[in-house]
Amino acid sequence: MLMKKFEGTGVALVTPFRKDGSIDFKSLEQLIEHVVEDGVDYLVAMGTTSEYPTLNEDEREAVINFIIDQNNRRLPLVLGIGGNSTSEVVRKIQKTDFTNIDAILSVVPYYNKPSQKGIIQHFTSIAAVSPVPIILYNVPSRTGKNMEADTVLYLSHNNDNIIGVKEASGDLIQCMKIAQKKPDDFLLLSGEDALTMPMIAVGANGVISVTANAYPKTFSEMVKAAIKDDIEKARKLHYDLLQFSELIFEDGNPSGIKAALQIMNIAQSAVRSPITTISRSLYGKLDNEIKQIEHTR
Repeated sequence: MLMKKFEGTGVALVTPFRKDGSIDFKSLEQLIEHVVEDGVDYLVAMGTTSEYPTLNEDEREAVINFIIDQNNRRLPLVLGIGGNSTSEVVRKIQKTDFTNIDAILSVVPYYNKPSQKGIIQHFTSIAAVSPVPIILYNVPSRTGKNMEADTVLYLSHNNDNIIGVKEASGDLIQCMKIAQKKPDDFLLLSGEDALTMPMIAVGANGVISVTANAYPKTFSEMVKAAIKDDIEKARKLHYDLLQFSELIFEDGNPSGIKAALQIMNIAQSAVRSPITTISRSLYGKLDNEIKQIEHTR
């Protein structure tokens, strides 16, 4: 089934920068090899974690093409295409070359706070033109609007091209309502790393993770164990990374995960304005946590 491609662990890739703000393609190569070799199930490009809004159109195209070339069809690739204008998102989809792209991740329209009816109209219009499957993305802390369970269920039952939702509301009851009534072949994916194991326990199929940039093997093994109902193993791995997953979001995303990648010598911590690097005190906490994780392995 198509959904099998996107079960398990997807990683929302960061865009590494040099200190001068230019894109660090060498570090991006290192990051891709790190996550592919350590067992994630698919890649996600141009999501929130990529600092997509700070990249110009030429840079976005360069990063996407680099990821496609470096991945070399080893793993499925999901591309973030979203916005708060339905016609503009439709236009982006129509002009995109989907060669080597397996699905779209599309966020709930932000800033203008559409009604649930408006959200349905938005994604129905996108589904009508997309040549690849669509994964919805609900992240009300960023968009200012929650996509309710009934809205997700309506879209899942009435659009064959909408195959899943990345649920980052943090509301487990909402997640359970989706899990209970969704089609069997519709994916419920965690958008909150720290809630991934509990979400799988109530019926989720996996995660699109930020933590997996740093710890792809451990996080993927936790997800696989949870899906197989190996609760003892899943619980241990969940708690091994819980503190880390909390720390990397304390001063915002992707500032935290980029700091972790710098500590791990994978990429620099540089971000683009208006995002800022994490505080010195948090960097110290993160450094200590990474040392603790390495010590207990």
